[in-house]
Amino acid sequence: MLHHILQIALDVPLDIFFDYRWLNDGKQSTLPKLGQLALVPFGNREVVGIIIAIKQTSDFSDDKLKDVIAVRDQLEPLSDTWMAMCHFAAGYYQRPLGEVVLPCLPKKLRELKTVSIDRALQKLSNPQASQNAESNGEPTLNIAQQQAVEAIANAQGFAPFLLHGITGSGKTEVYLQAAARILAASSDAQILILVPEINLTPQLEASIRSRFHGVTVATLHSGLAEVERMRHWLTAHLGQARIILGTRLAIFASLPKLELIIIDEEHDPSYKQQEGLRYSARDLAVWRAHQLGIPVVLGSATPSLESWHHAQSGRYRKLELRDRAVQNATLPAIKLIDMERDKPIQGITSALAAALKLRLEQGEQSLLFLNRRGYAPVIACDACGWVSNCTRCTSFMVLHKSEHRLRCHHCSLELRVPRSCPTCGNIDLQPLGRGTQRVEESLQLQFPDARILRIDADSTRLKGSAQAAFDSVHQGNVDILIGTQMVAKGHDFKNLTLVGILNPDTALFSQDYRASERLFAQLMQVAGRAGRVAQKEDGSASEVLIQTRYPQHPLYSALIAHDYDHFATTLLEERRQADLPPFIYQALLRAEAKDLETALDFLQQAASCIEHQGVTMNDPIPTLMTRVANVYRAQLLAESISRPTLQAFLTSWVEALRGMKSRVKWTLEVDPADI
Repeated sequence: MLHHILQIALDVPLDIFFDYRWLNDGKQSTLPKLGQLALVPFGNREVVGIIIAIKQTSDFSDDKLKDVIAVRDQLEPLSDTWMAMCHFAAGYYQRPLGEVVLPCLPKKLRELKTVSIDRALQKLSNPQASQNAESNGEPTLNIAQQQAVEAIANAQGFAPFLLHGITGSGKTEVYLQAAARILAASSDAQILILVPEINLTPQLEASIRSRFHGVTVATLHSGLAEVERMRHWLTAHLGQARIILGTRLAIFASLPKLELIIIDEEHDPSYKQQEGLRYSARDLAVWRAHQLGIPVVLGSATPSLESWHHAQSGRYRKLELRDRAVQNATLPAIKLIDMERDKPIQGITSALAAALKLRLEQGEQSLLFLNRRGYAPVIACDACGWVSNCTRCTSFMVLHKSEHRLRCHHCSLELRVPRSCPTCGNIDLQPLGRGTQRVEESLQLQFPDARILRIDADSTRLKGSAQAAFDSVHQGNVDILIGTQMVAKGHDFKNLTLVGILNPDTALFSQDYRASERLFAQLMQVAGRAGRVAQKEDGSASEVLIQTRYPQHPLYSALIAHDYDHFATTLLEERRQADLPPFIYQALLRAEAKDLETALDFLQQAASCIEHQGVTMNDPIPTLMTRVANVYRAQLLAESISRPTLQAFLTSWVEALRGMKSRVKWTLEVDPADI
């Protein structure tokens, strides 16, 4: 009986592969292929791995080898180019290959028995949708949009584009018409469109389906049921889906005929995974486009400084949309309300209250943006100074008044609101600060006849509730919308003419060097929700009112002028002078332990365990949120002006770290998003 050795990658935290024996017993006539899934024994359980090599012999003796249980040969193997992308991600982000390949496949695909996969494939074998790529009802483009579509559709080979368009400039229409051109030119071309958040997919999916009748569309995001996700993944893997829409995990979709990648809101931090494989979907998308020799479009009204730098240096080609797509639609007027002069009452200044009243009288919608959910960030005792600290974290417990609960947003600890101060017994405990729930309560008192809706993580916990809430706004059933960053981007509210921004000042003085970049992007995005239709006949414009105690801050000056170019250029120069990304490359080693001293000691040893020529090691320090769920956290930052030098060091460093005997839990993040 002939046998071969299958080298298989498994989803285990070990940077090794496992040899298994495959016996040709006559029942299986063909040799397994690279990229196929295989069911194998591992310890006392059975797991699914992926075949990465086929050999005649093994370094292990035959009596130590276990037999492959089954090869999933009814599924087309994952392609060499797909495996190459996973190898790159594993190497660049310093993770075992198995931890990259297996988790990005649908869970059901890794767990189902062979017959179940056969049934799923059978259901997909005759898709109802045809592959007619003709689009329907394309709106007329302005000159800038036409030029952008032409550039993307006619690009040859790898062509990275930065589509810089103001909010409401019609970037989505550029995406759709460029996609239509590419689909029409090739009978089997596939388009991958990435969005930063799940709640942005329904609106864009509806636009895609209404535009491309008869074209199979697949969606991939964590909100799908596992069976549904597997079926969508399979349509993409088999080439049946021509357009694939998804969040960051969709970058790992198997797409045999991929010819265009689009990354909407490319600046968004949500594209960076914060656990497990800490990858950047945006960066992997650019790498994948380069690997395949296809165009990639990065779209944003406020591009990341990394992308802006690439465009300024000529690495990316910049396409600009300077005008709003709807004729006679204008950018909203941005005005500052000095909170030192106009003292807020219940969080709302008199100027903002008057503006809300006017929009209500005119039958128009308003949006109040506050990126802080809950009722109040903390409750306190005026008598002794007690505050509602979390007992397990370096943070406060947030008051959720309607539930009469204190909740930590970091470790999820929940407690009932105390009837009196735990320290001195004072019964007069006061909420400090405001969250979306408290703003909602005060508005209901101030405008009792207004239809007020709050959209945040608390109000949209149930499946489908977020989409139902947004539908209600679009249908005109809401007068005042209160929301967090969930409402700040991607949504096209036709009747919204006023945006009020509450409490943005805290980010102005953050120790995170990215804070000002993110604040500007966030405010520009939320401001762009207003005035997306033609200006009214009376000439009145939409407006954005920002309540601030620092009206002279240069960030607000750039915001009022809608001048991202100057703001980004200034920030880039500051980064250059301070040797910060994108002018330096970083990796962050984080350590977690039961006490802070143990974590810092581990990092101190890690800093000196190997030579680091060409790499600067900063001192180990506690993280800003030092304790979470009674676990202490510290970090060590490694930097280099050379990416290859840093990568070579990290490869050796990770090997040395794995050899260190310690009970400390550590993780390494390449190109960290937060420091």
